Amino acid sequence: MARKVKQGGQLAAGQELEVQHLAETTDLSPRQARELLKRHGNDWEKIRKEAETFKAES
Repeated sequence: MARKVKQGGQLAAGQELEVQHLAETTDLSPRQARELLKRHGNDWEKIRKEAETFKAES
């Protein structure tokens, strides 16, 4: 299922919970988590891999 993104590249309102969860379970900022969700939709494997890359760069 594709992630619903509002016009202008914003996540739909209910998806902010996913942003919060991703930020809490990784070392990502909410901004980074939001960007990954916009970029990769619901492909959690890609999101996880890229989150690890962000952590390694910090």
